[in-house]
Amino acid sequence: MKCVKDLFLTSILAMSAGLAFTQEPAASNAPRLNRYIELMEAKKPAFGVFSSIVSTRNGAAMAGSGLDFVIVDLEHSPFDPTRLEGYLLGMVNKGEVLKKGNLQPGVVPFVRVPAAGREHLQFVIKQVLDLGPMGIVVPHVDTPEDARAMVQACRFPQLNGVPDYEPVGKRGVGYGWAARYWGLSGTEYAERADLWPLDPKGELALWLMIETKESVDNCLAIARTPGVSGLFLGPSDLAFSLGVPLGDPAVEAAIEKVVAASKQSGVPLGTLCGAGEVEKRLAQGFRFLAVGGDGGPSASVKEAVSIGRRFKAKP
Repeated sequence: MKCVKDLFLTSILAMSAGLAFTQEPAASNAPRLNRYIELMEAKKPAFGVFSSIVSTRNGAAMAGSGLDFVIVDLEHSPFDPTRLEGYLLGMVNKGEVLKKGNLQPGVVPFVRVPAAGREHLQFVIKQVLDLGPMGIVVPHVDTPEDARAMVQACRFPQLNGVPDYEPVGKRGVGYGWAARYWGLSGTEYAERADLWPLDPKGELALWLMIETKESVDNCLAIARTPGVSGLFLGPSDLAFSLGVPLGDPAVEAAIEKVVAASKQSGVPLGTLCGAGEVEKRLAQGFRFLAVGGDGGPSASVKEAVSIGRRFKAKP
């Protein structure tokens, strides 16, 4: 990804915010910043939880959980960017950075934004991304037009003529704090804060939630939208949308359609499930699973992750 960069603006941002940027480029042999992407490229599953206790200390607890990702839920929690900022700062562990010798966090921070994809509220995504998470989860994305709008909200504009110019980025440039959070210079952040796999070197992941009858009908077109990093199936909302109880055969039939779209498009698929469904979902082809909530990994969460890590797909 080659985005439009304004070095003078970056310098002003740094001085005005009191931010110290790294000037040396990252080592070529360093791992990715976004471990979720690393796992997907290695064809390994990823496991995480939803986190609704948006506090600095809970961020620290989740960072030490041994999970692969955490989804800070601002859809069903108050949308308070200041609390989110504290949560993300709590996830920074200096000891871990020193021990590993690189900037890759063990647990990747995703944020589920409160605005539905069909609302096209770009400012919500912009405010969240400017705090430094490595992934965005957008609820209620019903059409490929919604999907494209969310991709554009996450991307900076690109230089003319580059292969990944489309979809045209619409994210405003104000990345001083996010660059500091990632441990990069402003220039490095601008180059790396793009959506994978549209940009193979991008470090941002965008998950679009499939949770309505309309989104299931459009799931293949949504998955094929350039810039989408994953589909996340919301079973409870999907059941409500279909007018049936959770567990009804109609829900499972819809899930199978989304699984087929994921396989056909090559876009990873995730969902929320308990320990009893982990093996079933992995066998179906799900690549990432949210297996509980926060407050520290419960026995059920630990069991679900353990089952998932032992799972071997049948040849």
